[in-house]
Amino acid sequence: MAACNLCEAICGLRLTIEEGAVTGVRGNADDPLSRGHVCPKGIALADVHADPDRLRRPVRRVGDTWEELSWDDALDLVADRLAATITEHGGDAVGVYLGNPNAHSLGFGTHGPAFVRALRTHNRFSASTVDQVPHQLVAWLLYGHQLLLPIPDLDRTSSFLVVGANPMASNGSLMTVPDFPARVRELHARGGRMVVLDPRRTETARVADEHHFVRPGTDAAVLLAMLHVLLDDGLARPPAYVDGVDALAALVAPFTPERAEAVSGVPADVVRGLAHDLAAPAGGGAGVVHGRMGVSTQGFGTICQWAIACLNLLSGHFDQPGGAMFTEPAVDTVGRRIAGPGRHDRWRSRVRDLPEFAGELPAAVMAEEIRTPGEGRIRAMVTVAGNPVLSTPDGRGLARALDGLDFMVAVDLYLNETTRHADVVLPPTSALERDQYDLVFHGFAVRNTARWTPAVFDVDDDQRHDWQIFGGLAARLADRLGAPLADDVAAQLATPPADLVEVLLDTGGRATAAEVAAHPEGLDLGPLRPTMPGRLQTEDRRIDVVPPLVVADLDRVRAWLEEPPAPASDELLLIGRRHQRDCNSWLHNTTRLTRGRPRHHLLMHPDDLAARGLTDGGTVEVTSRVGSVEVEVTASDDVMPGVVSLPHGYGHQVAGTRLAHASTVPGVSINDLTDPGLLDVSGNAALNGVPVRVRRAGAPAPAPA
Repeated sequence: MAACNLCEAICGLRLTIEEGAVTGVRGNADDPLSRGHVCPKGIALADVHADPDRLRRPVRRVGDTWEELSWDDALDLVADRLAATITEHGGDAVGVYLGNPNAHSLGFGTHGPAFVRALRTHNRFSASTVDQVPHQLVAWLLYGHQLLLPIPDLDRTSSFLVVGANPMASNGSLMTVPDFPARVRELHARGGRMVVLDPRRTETARVADEHHFVRPGTDAAVLLAMLHVLLDDGLARPPAYVDGVDALAALVAPFTPERAEAVSGVPADVVRGLAHDLAAPAGGGAGVVHGRMGVSTQGFGTICQWAIACLNLLSGHFDQPGGAMFTEPAVDTVGRRIAGPGRHDRWRSRVRDLPEFAGELPAAVMAEEIRTPGEGRIRAMVTVAGNPVLSTPDGRGLARALDGLDFMVAVDLYLNETTRHADVVLPPTSALERDQYDLVFHGFAVRNTARWTPAVFDVDDDQRHDWQIFGGLAARLADRLGAPLADDVAAQLATPPADLVEVLLDTGGRATAAEVAAHPEGLDLGPLRPTMPGRLQTEDRRIDVVPPLVVADLDRVRAWLEEPPAPASDELLLIGRRHQRDCNSWLHNTTRLTRGRPRHHLLMHPDDLAARGLTDGGTVEVTSRVGSVEVEVTASDDVMPGVVSLPHGYGHQVAGTRLAHASTVPGVSINDLTDPGLLDVSGNAALNGVPVRVRRAGAPAPAPA
């Protein structure tokens, strides 16, 4: 048995192994959470393990080539260079970027934070600020902890409103819900409904009872109008521990369904109907709203997530079966403060003066912090399991900035668009070579479960787990800076993750390590159950629904509604998309996942194609303020008029590296078009709703206006 840790679904797997190789992968029907579900990425987990492109030993750059070196030499070299940078220029002269796979790694969860602290830098970045920081910020403001996220009780709800999310492709996101297709069928079988708001008719929209197009970037108006209806029509039933409802009613009074319709395209009567259905679903039961990437990665991401939280709080179903509830994981990283609760604006970025949240600055400022001279400039960079050149705004600009660093080290399995700029790459073991207990996503699951998965394969003497890399670097760096690690930190870094998890389980009160180990398929701890207000992490165990930071940002929404920016006549709005067979910016060199119909095309409504004299299947040039790309275009009425869509994470083609199969995978990076100047108040990048122009590739540029 094994567990897939490529995405948030954490599906249980059964592997067939012959002569040291995986020859079969199928879903584990006994897993109480995934119930036998497996997607194509899970099948491809074995491909990552056997991938000839995967690095297995450290390499360093020598001119235009790479050469292997021993682990001791590699770790010493990295520690020497980082320590020299810190000694000469200060801690902030080192930047660190953490990629999405770190959230799926037990070794990073137990050992990574201590390594990051050892770097002594405020210049910390991660994939979070091109993804879910609005969600975390709202959780901190309302519930007292950035990771205390309400989860739709999908297995018992009667009305499920999905806004800017596509769980048919993602298997859930900040909502761990494997086997989503079957769960939707079960929702319908018990008489429930699912409605989707999205500028694209996604895979989820196709199986919904209703789908309504919404203009990119206008979701806030729709969600605030739903709040208006709940309060104005007397439907609100807040829990007794919720404060500020009267103030909230005054704040949302101007946001009427008619104003929402004018900017979003969603009819006012639909907005009213959605609010009523949330509070009192047809046929009884409970309702819940869930919003993800489409609403987080836009200019009003925090307002959207706050409005969704308020809708769930006021619906009368909060913390009740079928509503928004809180998972109770066997290792409670929230209640035990294993993960920090979050803070805001303790320091700011040097160039643009943007505040940090939860110890991180916006990833969109990385390039300027490297390029701009002066005290505190980033001169050395550490990336861990990340590919920001493909996944953050203005990727080409970041690539140019990385070339200007004094030194760069990457902890990564691959040479890719980002790590190719490194001086040293330190490859950790693959998922099947290390133990796994999911510290993060058991806490976001639609059912309480726990699962311990020991490593499937032994490792060679010249391989290292990520936790060993972090421990080795942290100790060496501390010694070179003349401040050896404290005894307790050194002891923790020297302890294998399995031993730490055993202690956490045995002291957690939900399930012992022995009980979890006795159920390799996963231990079922039951459905979600009411936990409020006891589980709140606020000082007074109450929820204030009008936090000042959000209230202040409402002024920006009002100003936008009063005078929305007028797009140029030939402008379109760019949105991203994801596919079930993709995993962000990697796995595009995996033959199993890349064969079949091309998925990299620009999607464009037929009317918009005709208006520009473009041909379905032709090659077009897409241009934003930041840059241009050329890509094939497909006519599709799955996108609303005025909207175009490119997939996230493509462009995974690096000449001169070991990516043997990359040349077979076409595509361009959407983040060569997204704009680092477009941010939410949380610092999250606004990757959706970017103004672009589309014309035939090779056509003469239009004359300046």
